Amino acid sequence: ISGLILLIERPISVGDLVEVEGHVGRVLEIRMRATLINTLDNVAIIVPNSLFIQNKVVNWSHGDLRIRLKTPVGVAYGSDLAAVTEALLKAAREHPDTLKQPEPEVRFISFGDSSLDFELLSWIGRPERQYIIQSELNYAIDSAFREAGISIPFPQRDLHLMPGPAVDALAGRQEC
Repeated sequence: ISGLILLIERPISVGDLVEVEGHVGRVLEIRMRATLINTLDNVAIIVPNSLFIQNKVVNWSHGDLRIRLKTPVGVAYGSDLAAVTEALLKAAREHPDTLKQPEPEVRFISFGDSSLDFELLSWIGRPERQYIIQSELNYAIDSAFREAGISIPFPQRDLHLMPGPAVDALAGRQEC
């Protein structure tokens, strides 16, 4: 029955880029009982059609191939926010796989524990390359930040030791 539903309703078609149960790949063939998918790692997997009907399935290429990448990044408190925004936009605009329209944008998300949190939003037209493009954007952001003197912080904690038996023991002093 699941195969008939897939063939009649067409929520997926041959050639679609889908994600089901953590596997992302192109639909090669839809049969009555199972669908053949070729993953991004070039591994063929056979997925029972019931999974497409009963589980959440992401169809990355249904109707429109454009998808938006979200790249979160934190910068040190005290950073020049205009320079941060420009460095992020530069990284997106200079990448050959990001689309010019819609334009990339930067959002200031929050004041984090150790960082000012931003998100770079950029559109691509090749969803099967999203993981590669995301990695390349991260490299480009790191380079743009270094060039602009913007630092990415790491969590830091201050430890204050109060006098007492435990501190005395650490210092080599023992009570009798």
